[in-house]
Amino acid sequence: MHSIDATDRKILDLLQKDGRMTNAALAETLGLTATPTLQRVRKLEEAGIIQGYVALVDRAALGQPTMVWVQVTLQEHQLSTHTRFVDAVTSFPEVLEVHHVAGQDSYLAKVRVKDPEALGRLLRERFGAIPGVRSTMSTIALETLKEHWSLPIEPLPVPEKERLRA
Repeated sequence: MHSIDATDRKILDLLQKDGRMTNAALAETLGLTATPTLQRVRKLEEAGIIQGYVALVDRAALGQPTMVWVQVTLQEHQLSTHTRFVDAVTSFPEVLEVHHVAGQDSYLAKVRVKDPEALGRLLRERFGAIPGVRSTMSTIALETLKEHWSLPIEPLPVPEKERLRA
């Protein structure tokens, strides 16, 4: 397991804000030279802490403005039923996230579609065709007030002996 120090945390924070930041700009912001900065980024990538880089796209501009949370209840709690469901639903391009949840429902999926009619087709033709799906319940977002992908990066606590010296 890779230990994340204060510099790594700053790198993660900066790259979440601007994934296209050059290594030179990153190094300058950190007060390091380019080589150790690049080595740190590569170690974070190799450890799987940095999992990739993406362009964040406006879904409305692509004709998918409707965001929906779909709660799914499965008929049985057998592993094969769950496996079939997960294999199927994760292949649907409209499904952005799938979460196995505790409580009454089995799964919670975040979906983006054109409109309620497209949602209806997705639920009837795709979700409904998955063996073991007992029911779905959808909640349509009327307005998205905040949608964010960056994780908050908390600074490391200052050790007590360093606090006492200050």
